[in-house]
Amino acid sequence: MFHVVLHAPEIPNNTGNIGRTVAVTGGVLHLIHPLGFEIDEKAVRRAGLDYWGRLDVREYADFETYLHKANPQRLFLFTAKAGATPWQAQMQTGDHLLFGGESQGVPDSVLETVKSRFGPEALLKLPMLDGPRRPSLNLGSTVCAALYEGVRQNFDQFGMTLE
Repeated sequence: MFHVVLHAPEIPNNTGNIGRTVAVTGGVLHLIHPLGFEIDEKAVRRAGLDYWGRLDVREYADFETYLHKANPQRLFLFTAKAGATPWQAQMQTGDHLLFGGESQGVPDSVLETVKSRFGPEALLKLPMLDGPRRPSLNLGSTVCAALYEGVRQNFDQFGMTLE
């Protein structure tokens, strides 16, 4: 099981897609406010997120509150400012995987806190071709790739089937 942490997610469809991915891998979804959408019962029902009630979702007012209450022992921040990839990291079940909002990523203060508390090796990124006209990956795609790399590295502990 992994903990997926979204810092100030903006797009409800991305968060819904990420929630489904977290649910099928038996993880926990942590949402750090502000959110760009509502996730009350009415909004979830209207969006057709029939699995949301079976998903372990935890909310926090800000990053410091998340650190205090969730108390992650190991955390990886996925950011374009990293030098390593998840294939170079040794991910373990129970790790927290932190992702920033769609348009801004995480604030520099969060990046610095992660570096000082978990070390520079806690900064990871997915490789992409660079260039002025190249798009970046969608947040849901990034989370899925990162999370499944963790699953791949720890597959024997997940009890999943390939049927």
